[in-house]
Amino acid sequence: MNLEAFLYNLHFDIDKASPPNWEVDWDDAPLTYKLYRGLPVIPLSLEVPLTLKRMEVTEKLDLSKIGHFLWYVFGLTQFSESMMNINFSDQDMDLIQSKRRFVPSGGALYPNELYVYLKIENLPAGVYHYDVAHHRLVLLREGNFDSYLSRALGNRCDISDCFGTVFVTTMFWKNFFKYNNFAYRLQGLDAGVLIGQLLEVAKSFGLATGVYFQFLDRAINHLLGLSEQEESVYAVVPLSAESTSCFNRINIDGDDSATELCQELTAIQSTHYVQSRRVREFPMLTKMNEASMLESTRSFRQIKEEQINCEGQTVTLPYVKQLSYDLASVCRKRFSPDIDFVLGKVSQLQLATLLKSAMDSFSYINDLDGVQKKQKSRVSLYGCLYNVEGIPNGAYHYDSSAHALRRVQLGDQRLRLQHGMSGGNVNMFQVPLCLHVAGDKNYFKTEMGYRGYRIQQIEVGMLVQRFLLVASALGFGGHPLLGFDANICDEIYKLSPQGKTSLIQIPTGPYRRRPWLSGSLHS
Repeated sequence: MNLEAFLYNLHFDIDKASPPNWEVDWDDAPLTYKLYRGLPVIPLSLEVPLTLKRMEVTEKLDLSKIGHFLWYVFGLTQFSESMMNINFSDQDMDLIQSKRRFVPSGGALYPNELYVYLKIENLPAGVYHYDVAHHRLVLLREGNFDSYLSRALGNRCDISDCFGTVFVTTMFWKNFFKYNNFAYRLQGLDAGVLIGQLLEVAKSFGLATGVYFQFLDRAINHLLGLSEQEESVYAVVPLSAESTSCFNRINIDGDDSATELCQELTAIQSTHYVQSRRVREFPMLTKMNEASMLESTRSFRQIKEEQINCEGQTVTLPYVKQLSYDLASVCRKRFSPDIDFVLGKVSQLQLATLLKSAMDSFSYINDLDGVQKKQKSRVSLYGCLYNVEGIPNGAYHYDSSAHALRRVQLGDQRLRLQHGMSGGNVNMFQVPLCLHVAGDKNYFKTEMGYRGYRIQQIEVGMLVQRFLLVASALGFGGHPLLGFDANICDEIYKLSPQGKTSLIQIPTGPYRRRPWLSGSLHS
């Protein structure tokens, strides 16, 4: 299968993306976290704060605060136990046990890992892995790598002014074992959700950040000691405690190559444990990863701002201020209902707050737009509304610049949405808001090549996490879904003539509490 056909099937014909006879070997499932063996470790404080109110200015993070930061971004936060099917006459009920984090993940498999390059007091400067299972840092490579990392980013960031840099990676096997090739689509989304959470936590700690989607892959992987047949970096996020001045460079300085940089550092010799006795091959995932890699800094690009079609009758939404909330509390409350949705009326103020706050918080510094936070997003929000106060049932596009809904078509769309779902885990007739994130159908392939697909999925995930946090603050639940017919949704919103497509579906609304046991993992 060629790569274009592979990506097309991932979106429009899921059944063709993976073999029909795929069987999941649950007895040989991998761990949801990576465990290194035989390396120096630095324990992190377990006394995490129970509130996270946004700080305007902060000092450089010490080791204790680094631990708090990483825990809120990706730490183990909850243990839960629930029944697969609630049937009190069945004596053999299947129990599902899972260790959760504050970010959602497809199948709760968490294919991503976090690595950090730190330069803080009372800690050897170097590259570390965040050991989620033990809430500690594992030292992979000691030393100062400012110059190496800066060059791997095309000298577009002053790494010397940053006290830390976070690397978000994907371990291919961690969700390939269940989803086969469909894992490739999930891995980008999961990375995006994680980055979205990272940026929100960074705001609460008063940190300046920037997201780099373009870097010399093999050089960064070599720095971390990763095998590219198993794991690869998806994004680099420098952290600064002072200002955004370290992210103010557009032009690439020099012409570095990954091959030349790799020769400057010796390879890391380490072992890690994944639990699976047999790790199957995933040739399409490694082929896509290879095709997405950048060898020279001269291949870095920016994406020109595109015009968004905002035609259609306008429904002006009420003015709302940016929603303020305690991030820690909202993270603990966040819930993904499926059969738990209950139909309730949504006010215009709630809808306006949900849409505006999610899109406003999505503005961030990155290497695709240049030095300024982008004013127009490469992904946008559409929604099928039902039972919203003062707004006719129908399909709408949210025009974030005007803070208004653009009517696409009137009518109750819930039956069409239900027919388009591949699973029966959500009753769309109990859902007042069904939101869709839409983006370029060709994933900016002209500018970004196959890396554009991965970047698009990441940005979708970043917006999804912001949306879910705001929904949680309003008392709503949201359940991100990929098991939907994109063609049906594209017809509803008339996206094809615009060269756009629906990338993810998020049923959203009131819900009832699920009968399960859960406990927080913190002291």
